[in-house]
Amino acid sequence: MPYKSSKQDSSDVLMLEWVLQVKNYRLTLDRHLCVGCQICCLVCPKEAVKIDKQQNMGEKALKSKVDIDLAKCNFCGACDVTCPFGAIKVTLNGVHKLALLAKESYPKIKRTILLDSALCPKTCSECETVCPFKLIKVSKVGFDGQPVKNVVELSPTEKRRIKLSVDIKKDYCPTCKICEVNCPSKILKVTKIFEGKIVINPDKCPYNCRSCVEVCPIPNVLTVDAADGKVVVTDVCCTFCGACKNVCPVVDALVVRRVKVAHERIHSGAWNRALERLTSTYDGVKVLKAVASLKKRDIVIKRLQDEIVDE
Repeated sequence: MPYKSSKQDSSDVLMLEWVLQVKNYRLTLDRHLCVGCQICCLVCPKEAVKIDKQQNMGEKALKSKVDIDLAKCNFCGACDVTCPFGAIKVTLNGVHKLALLAKESYPKIKRTILLDSALCPKTCSECETVCPFKLIKVSKVGFDGQPVKNVVELSPTEKRRIKLSVDIKKDYCPTCKICEVNCPSKILKVTKIFEGKIVINPDKCPYNCRSCVEVCPIPNVLTVDAADGKVVVTDVCCTFCGACKNVCPVVDALVVRRVKVAHERIHSGAWNRALERLTSTYDGVKVLKAVASLKKRDIVIKRLQDEIVDE
């Protein structure tokens, strides 16, 4: 049992803390980064995370509020690892190092973003402009080492000498792919953390209801059709986080189905159970079978390589 425990909640941050003799566990949830999705609630092995739907105080719907029960939370860090927006951090004695990753009880979630900035046009900053979370910073430096403010005013020779770099805060990126879709040169490639599908039941979807549209963190994924007043889904850039599902006023009017999670290969019962809750029993088994097939492939390749060496 902890020597001391505390919980602080404000409009900016939710903080839980355990103080033991030589260890200090702290969980911090940044409410500005949190979008009120389903992920942390689904993966928590202690069912300590609760999603509270908020009363609309005005015309616009409010995102759901995440709360964590201090009596149930054991600071394992499962919520930290799987939060697609990087809103949760669990530390031990001030260090962000999770035991469940070190012991391979849980896999690292893959945020695969590939970009060769040397191929970027010197006049382009489109990815920085379209990122809804302001996680991309395009920097341009002239041959004199000074930042370039206006590329258009430069001569052709000066433009060629520009050194362009792209900084992406990957730890906070939900991999929505908006930057990839809008990249004029098509040199930016993003692999989604979650793959799946959103289904709208038009018979249950309330006429002209915009709750899901207003809380969705990604622009234009959900829109309301002007003709029939029903929600329309364009899921190319959807993160399948489930923030929309949490605020939908009608049961099963909106269904979020995740079928795949990008993660490092690992064998863990705790992760298998979390994977089943994130997807479904059927889709979870498919993912695990795919991972097993990759392991078998690696074993066969290694054996063949060993045989070649022996010859």
